[in-house]
Amino acid sequence: MTTRHRIVIVGGGAGGLELATRLGDKVGKHKADITLVDAALTHVWKPLLHDVAAGALDADVAGLPYHFRFRVGRMEGLDRANQTLQIGPTCDDEGVEIIPSYQLNYDTLVIAVGSVSNDFGVKGVQEHCFFLDNTAQAEQFHKQLLAAFGRAHIRGATGRNAQLEVAIIGAGATGSELAAQLHHVSQELSAYGFQIDPKHDLKINIIEAAPRILPMLPPRLSNAAEAQLTRLGVTVYVGERVIEVTPQGVRTQSGQFIPATISVWAAGIKAPDFLKDLDGLESNRFNQLLVRPTLQTTRDDSVFAFGDCAACPLVEGTSATVPPRAQAAHQQASLLAKSLRNRLRGRPLLRYIYRDYGSLVALGRYSTVGALMNQ
Repeated sequence: MTTRHRIVIVGGGAGGLELATRLGDKVGKHKADITLVDAALTHVWKPLLHDVAAGALDADVAGLPYHFRFRVGRMEGLDRANQTLQIGPTCDDEGVEIIPSYQLNYDTLVIAVGSVSNDFGVKGVQEHCFFLDNTAQAEQFHKQLLAAFGRAHIRGATGRNAQLEVAIIGAGATGSELAAQLHHVSQELSAYGFQIDPKHDLKINIIEAAPRILPMLPPRLSNAAEAQLTRLGVTVYVGERVIEVTPQGVRTQSGQFIPATISVWAAGIKAPDFLKDLDGLESNRFNQLLVRPTLQTTRDDSVFAFGDCAACPLVEGTSATVPPRAQAAHQQASLLAKSLRNRLRGRPLLRYIYRDYGSLVALGRYSTVGALMNQ
């Protein structure tokens, strides 16, 4: 009896989940053991976490259950010589260990752990900002938001100033979409009897260091999105780099201080810290694993990486890398599903070429802006 090839995929986000599903359908029955490892039992597509945070989406409804071999846990270490990865213990909400740490052996390892927020060392961000890297953080933000709306409601009902001030740092897709959703949610709460006037009691500020919001879109679309947010009452600051976040608000390099009851950091990303110097694998200053066009890591043919946690050449021979976007992770998952089947058959691996199919940014129920096929 021949030993089945062991493919371990670490990361149950959009890319890892798609790859595991595709491989499970094609080779999981007879040719390989497919194992997906993730700390979460369900997956919410990361571009929708702002909806969970604002309360426009129920994470329990949006989550996708896993339907193949699945191991709970978070990767903590790697032994490439013995083709073994270390999975840390899993604890409940009270910190009690429910699953001890364990090891997994692999023949092919695929790392697809995505990205986390990059605070760039800005003072006060870790202490005073919310992040939207995962469902738990989005739900925590939502609870605090409802509490803040509740306090504003009490102040409004007693005739006092009910203003709730929100600062969103970073005007990419997440920050811009969150601003629009917060305005929509405030209107919904007002309709249900909260003593809140969205026009006067909710102050949403979005702060961007670049010269315009949504810098990944053409200028005409960025301008259209900014005009729409302004019509909703959102105050947009561009060309303002945040240098400090305090419990009372946000300070910028130009000397402005923007008051905030709640601050959200959506200004940059990096790969998780544990990938840096992971058993000798090559990484960059954003902790991304360096990979070749085959998506194999530069120092180990049996270890692949893709999505936000990987730095893949945009054009061979240049320093530019594939942008950390959902469409890139989808394209790479599709290619890897074919490549790993080729690997099992002893055939050459495919080489990844990024194709930009454009971007869409939904500003809640108010408007959608975007560019298709990079137009």
